[in-house]
Amino acid sequence: MRPSFAVLAAVISLAVAQTRSSKRGLVFIPNQDSPQDNEIWVQSGSDLTWYYNYGSTPSPAFDNVSQGDFEFVPMLWGSIDDTSFLDSVRGQIDSGRRITHVLGFNEPDTQDAGGSNIQPSVAADVWVKNIAPLADEGVKLGLPACSGGWGGIPWLQQFLGNCSELISTEGEKKNCTYDFVTIHWYGDFEGLASHMGSYAAAFPNVSQWITEYNFNDQDLETTQAFYNTSSEYFDRMDSVGRYSLFGSFRSAKSNVGPNAAMLNNDGKLTDIGAWYLGITATGVDPESGSQSGSQSISRKERAPIVSAVVFLIVLFVSLVF
Repeated sequence: MRPSFAVLAAVISLAVAQTRSSKRGLVFIPNQDSPQDNEIWVQSGSDLTWYYNYGSTPSPAFDNVSQGDFEFVPMLWGSIDDTSFLDSVRGQIDSGRRITHVLGFNEPDTQDAGGSNIQPSVAADVWVKNIAPLADEGVKLGLPACSGGWGGIPWLQQFLGNCSELISTEGEKKNCTYDFVTIHWYGDFEGLASHMGSYAAAFPNVSQWITEYNFNDQDLETTQAFYNTSSEYFDRMDSVGRYSLFGSFRSAKSNVGPNAAMLNNDGKLTDIGAWYLGITATGVDPESGSQSGSQSISRKERAPIVSAVVFLIVLFVSLVF
């Protein structure tokens, strides 16, 4: 039996396109030097359905995109001594923006690499005043996003204990409620899956959002393999509600290694960037562009894609015949 052109085309497409997913969101890192990069994430055909920016208010870069098309999720990044976060979110809701979820503190268990470094007891007090009241308005609450270190889960358990003490009375013990856990991870896939398993054991039957992740400082092949394995895993797991890859910047500005970035030095989507948006691979080397003196995709950069296509064609024909 001879293979049809349509079937052969479908096989070829598997080599150059990535799956689509409604779970994917954007960790938005605005590019002040090249603001045109901000438009990449909301281009026609993009898979991304939601974003956060480590703050309580939407990014002006997306003012022309509706909340329904690109959902903004507010975050209370660190400790505050008032109710400004609660007031901000309520104000947005009152003005017509449909806020459905909020995120808790950013890596409160550490002061390294952007961690907010908050004591659990202090965080509990801020939570009770700023985040817990939003549940009464139908907003789903995400637990603080601890780092991928060993101390994250103990920090959260202490935080929930402190929170319970604040809202309980002498005659009635209460627990602070939440709707999903948020997870950060930088490392290989095996470590990521194990880390998610630890969260599932500590917080059973709760949806997981992986709100920062990547395999930092690796060669390109390793980084791409990690991306593809992890995204397939997230999409397949019913326990994963949403996920957001940390890499929405140019490679020269990356603090997780150039190959982990979704843009090259000219602001062009890399393969990982394109796959993440659910579109065809570009073949763009993350380190190419103005910073490296290269303006175009070389034949060498295209070679892995062409090789994959040829391999799948040969495999398909051999199986049919």
